[in-house]
Amino acid sequence: MHVHTVETLEALQTLQYESEALLVLYGGSECNVCDVVKPQIITQVEEKYPKMRMVYVDCHKTTDICSQNGIFSLPVVQVYFTGQKFIEEVRSFSVGKLMNDIQRPYLMCFDEV
Repeated sequence: MHVHTVETLEALQTLQYESEALLVLYGGSECNVCDVVKPQIITQVEEKYPKMRMVYVDCHKTTDICSQNGIFSLPVVQVYFTGQKFIEEVRSFSVGKLMNDIQRPYLMCFDEV
């Protein structure tokens, strides 16, 4: 699975509304925590939730996307199912808890047992 970098607000909004399952990671090139959690999130989503799309927003390069979405600290993870935001984690959060929180709506969305 490849994580695409989103560079326009329009592209992000299109993905949010058209994807059945979407994880958006807001980070920054100068954010050490972002550098640590990004590969962990990518690896775990690929293993546990293969139908989920993942995108990355670099808030140091695309400040307009971050300000329009109320992102003022990093990292932030938002998870959308069928166009609706189900989960938002800000700054210090557990990747394990995030994966557990995704499980129920993911299974409901994709009817997997």
